[in-house]
Amino acid sequence: MDEKQELSSIDLAAVVRELGAYEGAKVDKAYLYGDDLLRLKMRDFDEGRVELLVEVGDVKRAHAAAPEHVPAAPGRPPNFAKMLRNRLSGADFAGVEQFEFDRILQFHFKRQDGDTTIVAELFGQGNVAVLDENDEVVDSLDTVRLKSRTVAPGSQYGFPDSRLNPLTIDYEPFAAKMDESDTDLVRTLATQLNFGGLYAEEVCTRAGVEKETAISDADEEQYEKLYDAVQRLKEPLETGQFDPRVYYEDDRRVDVTPFPLEEYAGLDSESFDSFNAAVDDYFTNLDLTEDEEETERQRPDFEAQIEKQKRIIEQQQGAIEGFEEQAEREREKAELLYGNYGLVDEILSTVRQARERDTPWQDIEERFAEGAEQGIPEAEAVQGVDEREGTVTVEIEGTDVELDPEAGVEKNADRLYTEAKRVEEKKEGAQAAIEDTREELEAVKQRRKEWEAEPDETDEEGGEEREVDWLSRSSIPIRDQEQWYDRFRWFRTSDGFLVIGGRNADQNEEIVQKYMDRHDLFFHAQAHGGPVTVLKTSDPSEPAQDVDVPEESKREAAQFAVSYSSVWKDGRFSGDAYTVSPDQVSKTPESGEYLEKGGFAIRGDRNYFRDVPVGVAVGIMVEPHTRVLGGPPSAVVPRTETHVEVEPGQYAQNDIAKRLYREFRERFADTSFVRKVASPDRIQEFLPAGGSRKVEE
Repeated sequence: MDEKQELSSIDLAAVVRELGAYEGAKVDKAYLYGDDLLRLKMRDFDEGRVELLVEVGDVKRAHAAAPEHVPAAPGRPPNFAKMLRNRLSGADFAGVEQFEFDRILQFHFKRQDGDTTIVAELFGQGNVAVLDENDEVVDSLDTVRLKSRTVAPGSQYGFPDSRLNPLTIDYEPFAAKMDESDTDLVRTLATQLNFGGLYAEEVCTRAGVEKETAISDADEEQYEKLYDAVQRLKEPLETGQFDPRVYYEDDRRVDVTPFPLEEYAGLDSESFDSFNAAVDDYFTNLDLTEDEEETERQRPDFEAQIEKQKRIIEQQQGAIEGFEEQAEREREKAELLYGNYGLVDEILSTVRQARERDTPWQDIEERFAEGAEQGIPEAEAVQGVDEREGTVTVEIEGTDVELDPEAGVEKNADRLYTEAKRVEEKKEGAQAAIEDTREELEAVKQRRKEWEAEPDETDEEGGEEREVDWLSRSSIPIRDQEQWYDRFRWFRTSDGFLVIGGRNADQNEEIVQKYMDRHDLFFHAQAHGGPVTVLKTSDPSEPAQDVDVPEESKREAAQFAVSYSSVWKDGRFSGDAYTVSPDQVSKTPESGEYLEKGGFAIRGDRNYFRDVPVGVAVGIMVEPHTRVLGGPPSAVVPRTETHVEVEPGQYAQNDIAKRLYREFRERFADTSFVRKVASPDRIQEFLPAGGSRKVEE
């Protein structure tokens, strides 16, 4: 069996139950790894150091972790982590809750200057949103703008439509929900009751019923056994009395559960003192890596993907039909009220007048029963009253209609028409969803077609490597290689020369004093506030070389210096730059002058580049290494598989980074590759300070 990669709704309910023990812990620091793993370091009065991990990428989890299991702190915190540190440092952990039965957790933090909530969406693409005390989104790892909800900075956070909670439902609606299905018992539990595949099978096994029994053949005794099994399944979630297990198959960890499952009776298992400890052990040791060469050529299971999309479409079509039928029933009820206006009005008036005299609901029901025995039509139509809801149920032409006596005939009918309209709006949402699923189905079919048409990477006759279409590849191996210059701004010119630039005053000083050799070239924009830019003619580990630098490389270095200067920030599209030799650069100011940190005195003649156009391209390199590249388009474009050019514009640096990230994800079939290699934070490192926009092609 495959290794579990995502926690289920039941798993999360168990995690939440245990995390409540850490309420009152103080937050020390927040960390973000890549674009999908969040770590909160906290201090608890009783437990000491507490590490909370939330991951929303291909792996989706949330749990307390042992200190030795957390990754080492990353070098420079991205903006998202900085924002969290500003809001959470010293805050009290005020608890965590699960939204309905969804895979959504809300972590609450309190501080004197304001409350903060972190919402972890552990489903679909995954997301983390940070909310203020008014539930307004401060920031999120990914922006969501759908017809049904929005998750974007400055907006009110929108939860997805809540799902039925099978652990809180009473028996009657449970049985009614089962009856609505047209498939078998286990599939109904998995989809209509939201248990998912594993726990649906577990409920059937514990109930001792045949999983594949068709709903049409099921009887009440089987429903009762299933419902009783559900009650036994939820008991440890209510009491917190767990017996956590990590399950093994062929010496591989394959699942983690808060209590033993009869479905896994044949597997070896290891018990833990807490479910969080079990989850921590499981995901710490989860290894999803494969041999890169084997993975690269392994054929994806397109048939399974196609069948999955077809099943989803079938379910969505069933939902649409259900919405249509429900809306029609509500309209028919409203029309029945108008068609039997006199009878309904008499019943409502009788109940209303009795309540005005403080007649108890039970007495009202008894009087209607007496009237029915006497053959009074209005009394015979009354099927019952609901004291708690203050309603009366009336049978009209074989249809039961629940009415509010205080509302009158017209308002009751309007309420039914409104409900019909609401259901039809849900149908419209389902229709939009089914179109998305159909598009995904066609995309899978297209990927299958391309794969089957794709020849081997080497030509059989000549043995020469062919060009690989990485954008359409379903799996791209990660071949990362860290370099000493990664912490600076950098690019390689068209002729292969390395150009580095400072991100701040400290790096400007460091580049000149530590990395600029005597045969290098120093560049700077004529505008104030530009980075120190050095074109390297040799590696720092090599002897300095006096080489002839082509004019094209010089112009690219000049464009780099101008683009990352205040010229871009001011919204201008060109500026001047100059170059000098290293011996013309000095830290000693002229008499009577003062040099700011990161500033230098330039002596002697300067070689100018006039009206240099700004220009930055950001792209993703796949060969020979996988990474983001950014800089002058003429240097970056030939080295990347795909790219986007930007120019001064209206979008803030972090916003345009997220836009480029989403665009790259749309271009690559392997979206997980983009998440790992080109997160918004990595893209942002190559973008100039100030506003930007995409250059329309």
